[in-house]
Amino acid sequence: MTPATRQAVLGLYRRVMRIAKTWQSASGQTEETMREKEYIRNEARTLFRKNRNVTDPKLIKQCIEECEARIEIGLHYNIPYPRPIHLPPMGLAHKQGRTLRHQEKLRKISKPIYLKSHDEVS
Repeated sequence: MTPATRQAVLGLYRRVMRIAKTWQSASGQTEETMREKEYIRNEARTLFRKNRNVTDPKLIKQCIEECEARIEIGLHYNIPYPRPIHLPPMGLAHKQGRTLRHQEKLRKISKPIYLKSHDEVS
């Protein structure tokens, strides 16, 4: 990891922790706010620790983009949890002879960047 990349990753981590510190839930309830703050901190720690040993520059860039996307979506919608996608099981375009395995591959490819690591951790 280059020093510039390391600085960018550490900056993102600090930004997430600052957001968690000042987070206010949409409902304004104290218990819900505390739960959401704890979720943000735990999710960040888990994902950053999981990706600590990543050395591939493309994968590092993808992780940084995912983190930035999740921050922006969380702040915009005021929810810390990843927004789910709603695709019916066989809802992608059909060609004659496509199998379920091919549909699963298409679903994986069509998954938004902010959800790439969500299923792996949850």
